Amino acid sequence: MFESLTERLERAIKTLRGQGRITEINVASTVKEIRRALIDADVNYKTAKEFTDRVKEKAIGQKVLTAVSPGQLMVKIVFDELVNLMGSQQAELSLKGNPAVILLAGLQGSGKTTFAAKLAHYLKTKKNRTPLLAACDVYRPAAIQQLTILGEQIGVPVFADTSQPDPVRIAREALQQARMKQFDTLIVDTAGRLAVDQQMMQEIRTLKDTLQPAETLFVVDAMTGQDAVNTARAFREALDYDGVILTKLDGDMRGGAALSIKYETGKPIKLVSVGEKPEQLDVFYPDRMAQRILGMGDIVTLVEKAQEQFDQQEARRLQEKLRKNKFDFNDFLGQLRQVKKMGNMKDLLAMIPGVGKAVKDLDIDESRFKRIEAIILSMTPQEREQPELLNGSRRKRIAAGSGTSLQEVNQFIRQFDEMRKMMKKISAGGGRPAMPLRR
Repeated sequence: MFESLTERLERAIKTLRGQGRITEINVASTVKEIRRALIDADVNYKTAKEFTDRVKEKAIGQKVLTAVSPGQLMVKIVFDELVNLMGSQQAELSLKGNPAVILLAGLQGSGKTTFAAKLAHYLKTKKNRTPLLAACDVYRPAAIQQLTILGEQIGVPVFADTSQPDPVRIAREALQQARMKQFDTLIVDTAGRLAVDQQMMQEIRTLKDTLQPAETLFVVDAMTGQDAVNTARAFREALDYDGVILTKLDGDMRGGAALSIKYETGKPIKLVSVGEKPEQLDVFYPDRMAQRILGMGDIVTLVEKAQEQFDQQEARRLQEKLRKNKFDFNDFLGQLRQVKKMGNMKDLLAMIPGVGKAVKDLDIDESRFKRIEAIILSMTPQEREQPELLNGSRRKRIAAGSGTSLQEVNQFIRQFDEMRKMMKKISAGGGRPAMPLRR
């Protein structure tokens, strides 16, 4: 995400390299390019100007230490201002009340229903909550069915009443159900609405007054850029919500909404949705986002994602198998599936400092993971446990069964053998596994 903005900012700051100090003259062109980059990223002109004015004010006359170049100092100044622009600190999700009620609002097509399920999955798996979803979108065809299906996929119950046309009454009954069955969180999905539709806005205000939610969240599509900011501002005036949720952030190449929505509405971004899978929901950290925008990576988030998938007991078991040279295809398949759960491989690599630019134009064939999985699943249980059994005839059968070529099967098995030998050496030499082990 934000590839174009990252590249433009890097190019702008490069102009200061080789300078002995930051002066009003040499900083002017840099600040001008930064402002252009922000405007091209769909940041409001007034916001971009105020941002760059602050950068210029802080930069001019700064003494550059011998260990720090003007370019590095400018990166630090821009980083600090980006963090301030996006909210300074992470905004916690309030879960007060029994149950804690979370009311969702936004335009039609913003991704509220998908987000409702993701939020339920997040609270269930990461916060040890017992959520109940309430289907209160009675206007969009199949909205209730969609939420029901999503709820089944993540193992979270959905309260719905297809015979009831009044969303306020449905929400009230859902709240009673949550109290009676001891759910500690109620997530209320509502219909999409325009801020200028007075009847629909009155409905969401009535829902808020009735439920007294711990959180009223405005869900907005990040890909709409400055329009997202304008809509967020209009909803704030009509509803006074508590925080913003940015959906489809992985498709936002410019970054206008993420950069300026807090500055222009006064409301913090609390969570961001980055894909279709239930687990693809992230807490919004302004400092980590600023690092990624400036091409500095986001190693903390990468480590956290790894820690969610790899536990200490499993790591010890694998290390013991490696030491005895017993690491097999079942183990490899398990590790592959855990890595896939972490997210898009290109996005993961971009979180490593210094790697983001290198992978920008890299074509990572994620379908290769599926072909490797098909190869392993085409093996017999005995073959998976004993890789040395794979002779020529068995490999031909595996290629036919997996829909791959014999050459591809041979290449994978050869790479697996080389990897196993290398991992055995590391294990024998006392090396630690590359992935973090702590939960």
